[in-house]
Amino acid sequence: MRATFLGTDPLSGHGNSPTLFKTDRTDRSTYIAQGWVVTDPQALADIGPIPAGETIIEIPEDVLRFFQKNEEADR
Repeated sequence: MRATFLGTDPLSGHGNSPTLFKTDRTDRSTYIAQGWVVTDPQALADIGPIPAGETIIEIPEDVLRFFQKNEEADR
């Protein structure tokens, strides 16, 4: 699987996250998000158990615009 850079948080410095990537999977469209690991106890309690091999991250709304921009370009 390859990952293509879509964009990074404009408030982060060069080379920092949060960042969004699109994969080239052929069985379905997927994205990889690089962000801040969620450690807030209340947020973790609200979300509940996280399966082994998974984690949750926090990304700013500004990063999601790269997803929308990519989806519009694919149409």
